[in-house]
Amino acid sequence: MRMAITFGFNQVISHGFGLFLFAALVPLMQESIDITSWHLATIGALTQLSYLAGAMILGTIGHRMDSGRLLIGTGILTSCLLFSMAWLNDPLIITCVLTVMAASAAISWGGIVEMVTSFGRLDRTSTNLSIASSGTAWGYSFNGLIILLVVPVFGWRSGWIAASVFGLITLFATITLLRHMRQNKEEHDIEVTFAMTSRQLFATVFKERTAFLSCLVLFLVGLSTMTFSTWLNTFLAQLNLPAALGGYTWSVIGMTGMVVGFFAGKLADSKGHGIALLIIFGAFALGLLAFTYDPARFVLLAGLGYGLMYFPIWGIVAGWVSKHYSSKATMQINGIGMVTFGLGGALGNLAAGAINELTGSLMNVYWLITAMGCVLFVLAAYIYLSDRKPVDEQPLVGAV
Repeated sequence: MRMAITFGFNQVISHGFGLFLFAALVPLMQESIDITSWHLATIGALTQLSYLAGAMILGTIGHRMDSGRLLIGTGILTSCLLFSMAWLNDPLIITCVLTVMAASAAISWGGIVEMVTSFGRLDRTSTNLSIASSGTAWGYSFNGLIILLVVPVFGWRSGWIAASVFGLITLFATITLLRHMRQNKEEHDIEVTFAMTSRQLFATVFKERTAFLSCLVLFLVGLSTMTFSTWLNTFLAQLNLPAALGGYTWSVIGMTGMVVGFFAGKLADSKGHGIALLIIFGAFALGLLAFTYDPARFVLLAGLGYGLMYFPIWGIVAGWVSKHYSSKATMQINGIGMVTFGLGGALGNLAAGAINELTGSLMNVYWLITAMGCVLFVLAAYIYLSDRKPVDEQPLVGAV
């Protein structure tokens, strides 16, 4: 549990602060810095591309690096950049800093995946990974605490300083944990792990069932969740619903994500990854079906389903892949999965913008998102049924 919690706090720093704190503080920052809508659009595009680049780097050359050092390096980098944000006044420099932190966030998660699959208990892999991935939801809450408790007293710059101090504390805890894990390395079953070359990696993703399905699942998750979250408040406004309804929905998403990681991961480890995927995708699809039928009445239910699925999915998918591949190969495949997730999110948002422009309504967009949720449920059913019987796979390299 110590490992999962510590890595969860790494997610707070890399994702909760590195990716989302700016969005929380930008209205206050605009009071003293001339951050225009053009700057915000550029930041959104560049950070997404940077995250994809970090994931691609992780997949292709990450296996040549020590994951413990990756975690320490990204922790130091992110903490320093968070501190620098308190003193910046140039929107262009702010854009560059946020872009670097986005790439660092992707690399940090890949390091967590390998460390958990290498040193964690095999019967708790998905539990540990799901708890760690839920750190992003913890980050939402920490952002709220910074805005409510720190910023009103000391100003928005203090919010970045508080985040950097928390980053240094997490970094110290991570270094202590890594030392302990290294000292006990001989107690673990996995002593030698195998990685893939770039050519073998892409061949594996396209030709082998587990690797391909994991990337396909993450692509569809990105397509549905990123589109849902980006356009939710706009859709509610089109329906003339109170803005507070969107706020309540995001609160439900954050609170659900904070607690669901342990239970979803435990279910995957004890009952199988297929049944865990069936349940979380079923909840997501049902919430979407109810929401599109009656948005005003069931938007909170959609938020509940979103939180139940989005935060633990990273741990469950990585845990499933780790059953078939070594820790290095799992990290590489997960890196490509993050790339497909980002591509799905970009495609979904582009399609949503085009549909909204052509029809003047987002209703059809949310029906399409609902359809993707149903496809994910069908994929989960296939994974569950096929995992119940042996599958004739011939992994290229890196299989456990």
